[in-house]
Amino acid sequence: MKSYAAVDLGASSGRVMVGRVGRHELDLTEAHRFPNRPVRLPEGLRWDVLGLYAGMLEGLRAAGQVDSVGIDSWAVDYGLLDADGALLGNPVHYRDTRTEGIAESVWATVPPPELYAATGLQYAPFNTLYQLTAARSSAQFAHAKRLLLIPDLMAYWLTGEQGTELTNASTTQLVDPRTRDWSYDVAARLGIDLSLFAPLRRPGDPAGVLRAEVLEETGLTGPVPVTAVGSHDTASAVAAVPATGERFAYICTGTWSLAGLELTAPVLTEESRAANFTNELGLDGTVRYLRNIMGLWLLQECVRAWGEPDLGELLRAAAVVPTLRSVVDAGDAAFLAPGRMPERIAEACRASGQPVPESPAEVTRCILDSLALAHRRAVEDAQRLAGHSVDVVHVVGGGVRNALLCQLTADACGLPVVAGPTEAAALGNVLVQARAHELVGDRADMRRLLTRTQPLTRYEPRGDTARWRAAQDRLAAR
Repeated sequence: MKSYAAVDLGASSGRVMVGRVGRHELDLTEAHRFPNRPVRLPEGLRWDVLGLYAGMLEGLRAAGQVDSVGIDSWAVDYGLLDADGALLGNPVHYRDTRTEGIAESVWATVPPPELYAATGLQYAPFNTLYQLTAARSSAQFAHAKRLLLIPDLMAYWLTGEQGTELTNASTTQLVDPRTRDWSYDVAARLGIDLSLFAPLRRPGDPAGVLRAEVLEETGLTGPVPVTAVGSHDTASAVAAVPATGERFAYICTGTWSLAGLELTAPVLTEESRAANFTNELGLDGTVRYLRNIMGLWLLQECVRAWGEPDLGELLRAAAVVPTLRSVVDAGDAAFLAPGRMPERIAEACRASGQPVPESPAEVTRCILDSLALAHRRAVEDAQRLAGHSVDVVHVVGGGVRNALLCQLTADACGLPVVAGPTEAAALGNVLVQARAHELVGDRADMRRLLTRTQPLTRYEPRGDTARWRAAQDRLAAR
């Protein structure tokens, strides 16, 4: 048995988990969990990256002696370093408004069909490409000598070594998913200097060892290596999908829902672009072909607006609200910004001529029905566009705890849902470290170990999917 620390930084909280791995054993425990609260400054919305680093160090101290450390986080955001390697201000939050209207200026140089054919990435206003374009005229950017994505920045502070992990780099809209290297043509046409980025790393590559100061602060005994993992948390989560074959879809649930397929090659057709599917890179040459859906962010923001009521009671009340009374487009960018979420959902229902949800239970049911409907559309569309049929949907991540959402997803898709594991990103992180140390084999071996050791719940679809199809048609007609 060996022990691995998985630093898993989500958009609302961070955690340090400790995985103990043997040939036939896999056990995960939480060492430390800490909030991730963005801060609104006069210049915009920023990440408290120093607070995250402090939480990570506290978690490593609580974890005790480990054989390796791996770091994953949300995608697209980054820190800028000066010539001395010092951070130039707090990283900008992807929900900041600085990219409004930026996409059009990019498309004037590289039209959307050409951009998609080169990078395979869906349009999202916060893609790193648009953030860099928005930042180009800033004083910070003028002084920047290095750009590190969030998990790479944390690894740099731990080790003093710089790198750019590939699965996360693939979310920047500057990577060619066919070559698994930078899209040099796109960068050149848009005037983006790729020398800002540190050299690419792959999951399993060494990423340095903990600095002496870090060892002193955490109480660990060196040397402790840092191992590159699928540093985009979705890449780690997909690696931890406990599938027994290739005919599966996955939904990584949390602040976002990311629903799609694991493929061996990207889908770069114009039809795929029009459907807003993305081709992000995964382990071992795989492609995460998926659609971003707003996810439990909708419910999180409502709960915050309602003063943090008991979530269990809220879900029980939502379970008795009639199905599909009102639905909204859970992929609509109108729900991207924080604030007034219950009112915005009510306004969307009113504008579309549907019954307006009034009570917290009715709003919650509207959100969960809308998410299940978006999951159905993504799973259906992915199969059609990729020519890849599935017979089961795996739900992993925080949404596993929401039994109502899992059952509604099974009902909407007309397919069984296997829910679990909850801490999929941390488990994928741990397993890539263990594989680098030759404790586990290929992805199939990793998934067999997950199936044997992790609690899973199966939800069978109830009834036919006709009412979901009708709701989908109704939503598309607006």
